[in-house]
Formats: sequence, structure tokens, C-alpha cells
Amino acid sequence: MAHYDLRTEELKEMAPKLRAGDTVTLTGTLYTARDAAHKRIIQAMEEGQELPFALDGAAVYYAGPTPEKPGQVIGSVGPTTSGRMDPYSPKLLDAGLICMIGKGVRSQAVAEAMERNGAVYMVAIGGAGAVKAESVKGLEVIAYEDLGCESVKRLTVENFTAIVAMDSIGGNLYRDGAAQYRKD
Repeated sequence: MAHYDLRTEELKEMAPKLRAGDTVTLTGTLYTARDAAHKRIIQAMEEGQELPFALDGAAVYYAGPTPEKPGQVIGSVGPTTSGRMDPYSPKLLDAGLICMIGKGVRSQAVAEAMERNGAVYMVAIGGAGAVKAESVKGLEVIAYEDLGCESVKRLTVENFTAIVAMDSIGGNLYRDGAAQYRKD
């Protein structure tokens, strides 16, 4: 297991090299989107509409930040359960999405799409949303404002830490990590 300090623009090149268990500190742009936004993005793709952001090489953080308090850029911004995005993720990965960040296990269809596209799935620690907020240096709502906290936002982050849970060659901490502790 290794540690990488990466700019988000490097993810397209680096994602295929990252392995389950690696830790990553990201600086650059992350987009927030949860299931309601994912549904709209897929619909826009199907209808040939412009997407809220370019998927090619993008990183999406499954989060719905709380409102900021005076003097803050963002409120608490912890990860949400990633499995809710599983129906949409393979199509987004096939369109160029390279990194997803959330919490919890992913489906086999998502794992296969990650392998096909050289993508990674990282986890952020749930319950640590206030700590994650410290990494956010800028925020802009870019789509679906009517969804409130679940609107699509462009975050500018510095030193945003995550752990690679699933990699592009089939490594999976949820499966492989647990296997180390099973008693047969």
C-alpha cells in the first residue's frame, strides 16, 4: 500500500495505477452529486443535452453538504452511501468518469465498468464531514439548484484524503480486507 499526493487532473493517468488500500490526498476539483443528480445527468446524456460538467477524467464525491456557517466555505460534507449511485455509475464510467468517492460497497456492474475504464472508487470516512469541510477551499453550485444540498457543486479542495477501496484490476478492500480476518 502506498500514499499518493495527486492533483485531480492527474487522476485520468494515475487511476489505473492506484491499488486497493492506497491512500490518496487530492488537490483540485471534485464534483458533488448524489442519486437525484445522477438520475438527471443520465437523462441529459440520453436526451443529448449538455452535462453539468465534463465527465472525461472527472472525480465525483457522493455528498450533499450542509449549509455553511458565517466565515465557512461549506458546512459538513461527509460521504453518502455509494450503492445508491450504482444504477447510474456504469454509464458514467463508460463516458469518462474516472474517480468516485463515497462510502460502502459497490455492485459487480460498477466493478466491471471500473475495470473496463481504468477507474477507481475511493472511500472517505463517514461521520467526519466537518473534518472533510476543512479541505474545501471553494464551492460553486453548477446544476440542479432545486435539489438543495443535493445540487451538483464544483468543489475546490486541498489535501482531501481518501482510501482506494476498489481499483481497476479487481482489487476490493470490502472483499479482500475482510477475507484476511475470516476464520475458516
